Amino acid sequence: MRVPQKETPEISALIITYNEIEQIAACIESIDFVSEIVVVDSYSTDGTYEYLQAHPRVRVIRHAFRNFTAQKNFALMHARHDWVLFIDADERIPAGLRDEILGELSNPGNETNAYWFYRKFMFCGKPLRFSGWQTDKNIRLFRRSKARYSSERIVHERLEVEGQTACLSERMIHYCYQGYSDYKGKMQLYGQMKALEAFRKNRRFTYLKWVVKPLWRFLFNFICRLGFLDGYRGLVICFLGALEDVQRYRVLRLIEREYRAAQYSLPRLSKKGFLVSALTPQQ
Repeated sequence: MRVPQKETPEISALIITYNEIEQIAACIESIDFVSEIVVVDSYSTDGTYEYLQAHPRVRVIRHAFRNFTAQKNFALMHARHDWVLFIDADERIPAGLRDEILGELSNPGNETNAYWFYRKFMFCGKPLRFSGWQTDKNIRLFRRSKARYSSERIVHERLEVEGQTACLSERMIHYCYQGYSDYKGKMQLYGQMKALEAFRKNRRFTYLKWVVKPLWRFLFNFICRLGFLDGYRGLVICFLGALEDVQRYRVLRLIEREYRAAQYSLPRLSKKGFLVSALTPQQ
């Protein structure tokens, strides 16, 4: 009987970027085993785009950012291979995970269409072992022909997969936030996008939610998910996670005000144009 030979799989690595000049080189270096690297850049202003243009292994495309789901679906359209690895600029594929990926995809009897990755979170240069992050996992490796990001979410996007999935044992490294200001900025952005998402789903603002939700999130992650064992960094990360919920309900309140004003022919859009964003259909 002839034994099927293992072949090195062809993988398209996809990255979406905006002002990632400090992270992108190390990210690309960690995925040197893939067949192609496609980067969709949201008009970076810090030299990221120019760096990518000059990189011999990268195909970079500029595309205006609307939300994470739309941007990732756009990136999928430009992948040449069926197997896709989505990675953020602040993430790395260590050698153990690389070997596990290649081993799985080289198996001729493999019927798995998508793989979950656990992540090891780094905050201020040290790993976070608790604080709600210990069980975090995402689908990052999948067959493009069998999956698509759902338009129901515009942040923390959800991938819809046909067929079976599996979870890899080795962890991806995530240098999630370099410090307080970096994390705060990202949490505010996520909060704003979650507010737009909530408005489209007819979820309404209440002052009770504005107070209780952030408080509960902080206490749950700091106490129930053992954030206090991460020390001062755990305190900071749990506080800033709660800040995302504060921002979500603050922006949701603004959207509802603008919507009511528009209904009564009193256009009063904010400078950020939250209402316009909330009512714009997704691709």
